[in-house]
Amino acid sequence: QVQLVESGGGLVQAGGSLRLSCAASGRTNSNYAMGWFRQAPGKEREFVAAISWIGFVTSYADSVKGRFTISRDNAENTVYLQMNSLNPEGPAVYYCAAGLTIAVAHLELGSWGRGTQDTVSS
Repeated sequence: QVQLVESGGGLVQAGGSLRLSCAASGRTNSNYAMGWFRQAPGKEREFVAAISWIGFVTSYADSVKGRFTISRDNAENTVYLQMNSLNPEGPAVYYCAAGLTIAVAHLELGSWGRGTQDTVSS
């Protein structure tokens, strides 16, 4: 198992940017894909972005394409989510996940962090 800790959430105005980080520890010598999900109050958790172990393959939800960028630094065991042009969607908790592949099903079955909250105000 790998342990994940997210950070970087906060309050930002619509149109602004945030950069989330997810630090991995534990079995970090294993190859694993990483992903970000988010959940707003009263809504189901949704996929945001994912990246393969080497970082050559990425996947994004249609709603964030062109605005969000996922990246990773395997030397630092950290994955990042750069979020630009944020929409005024209110609060949401962003979760980091590690799985066998970037497929949502694999990520959902993998390891999860406890989340970091951000709020985009209008």
